[in-house]
Formats: sequence, C-alpha cells, structure tokens
Amino acid sequence: MTDRPAVGDKQDKGKDVQAMFASIAPRYDLLNRVLSLGVDRGWRRAAAQEALALEPGRVLDVATGTGDFALELKGRAPGAEVVGSDFVPQMLDIARGKSAARHLDIRLEEGDALNLPYPDGRFDAVTCAFGFRNFADYARGLSEFHRVLAPGGRVVILEFPPPRAGLFGRLFRFYFQHVLPRIGALVSGNAGAYTYLPESVLAFPDPETLAGLMRATGFRTRFRVLSFGIAAIHVGDRL
Repeated sequence: MTDRPAVGDKQDKGKDVQAMFASIAPRYDLLNRVLSLGVDRGWRRAAAQEALALEPGRVLDVATGTGDFALELKGRAPGAEVVGSDFVPQMLDIARGKSAARHLDIRLEEGDALNLPYPDGRFDAVTCAFGFRNFADYARGLSEFHRVLAPGGRVVILEFPPPRAGLFGRLFRFYFQHVLPRIGALVSGNAGAYTYLPESVLAFPDPETLAGLMRATGFRTRFRVLSFGIAAIHVGDRL
C-alpha cells in the first residue's frame, strides 16, 4: 500500500512545477506544435466544442498557460466572458501578448488551481487543457472546479492519459520516454522539463479512473479518447 503524500510533499510539487514551467515559457508554444505535429490544435477544437455546447455566459480556463485554450474559447464564443487562470506569471505574460495580437478580450489572472480565487457558482463552464495532471491533488482540484461552477454547469478536462496496451501504446510510450525528452531538451534548453512530461503522463490516472474521481465529486461524467488514445476529453456536468 502506498502512503498518501503529505501536505508538504504536495506544496513542494506545486513549487517545482511552477518553476519548471516558468523556465520553458518562452519556447512552450513552439514545443507543443513540434512535439504533437500540430495535432494538439484539433484536440483543443474538440474540447472547446464540448465546453461551449451549453452556451455558457462565463467560462474559467484553469491552468491556462500561454492562453491557447482560453483564446480558442473566446474566438468561438465572442459574447462569453472568458477568464484564464494560472500560477505561472511568465506564462500569463505570453498569453496577454497573444490576446492583444488577436484582439480577443480575455481576463488573465494569477491563481492557484487548488484554491481558486472565485466565489461559489461563479462560472457556467470550467475547462483545463493539459494542466490537470500537474495538480498536486486531483480530488482537491475537482472539488474546486465543482465549487466555482453554477448548478448545471460543465467542466471539460483535456489531458494525456497513460498509453494504452497494444502495439500503438508501446510505440507511443517509447516515443514519450526516449524521443520526446531529447527534442524538448534541445529546443527548450531544459532537459528536466521534458523528462517530467512523460513521467507525469505515466503517473496520471487512466480515463476510467479519472471519470470515477469526477463522479465521486458530483459530476455526471463521460469521456472519449482521441488519436488512438494519445489524448482524452472528460466532460462532467454538475448535478
């Protein structure tokens, strides 16, 4: 039986992740395009369609990073209020530049995903694209999503699940563990960041387990895998 991490361990993980993403912020978008061969854009489009299906008036994008997903949401729903929250100021600075360049008005605010600085029921939709696996406490993060959602609101999580069994899963695991870290280190200059990435994916719950965590939090949940299981979209409607 594995011991649960102590509070201090979780705080340390949060600080380590924050420092790591701050160091790679200038090359983050380029690396996303290179390492996914541009496929990540299609994943974001599919997730945005789910998030906006109920025509939310107020949307919170948690762990917004450099703002790609928040900008996707605003571009598709110009009448919605879109707020992007992240705990890495360097990422938010890049997101603000992209928002200005695209003339899309989104609010970008510094905040901790495990202690969101918003009142109960503030948003109609909450999204998180490729940031949830970095949370030090998944249950706490889901609880915060549930808290800031209005009744009937929707959460959408886009994430990398662990590679599935089978030939493609084995090939992808090899790429993730041996090829991706080398490319990431070469482009970003930070070898540790792209060693962390495959480690975080392999340690992440599989889609069925994450769906169970969401149901336990109070969401009616469904999910679908994309690109042979490389990514997955989880949709949770607040009961």
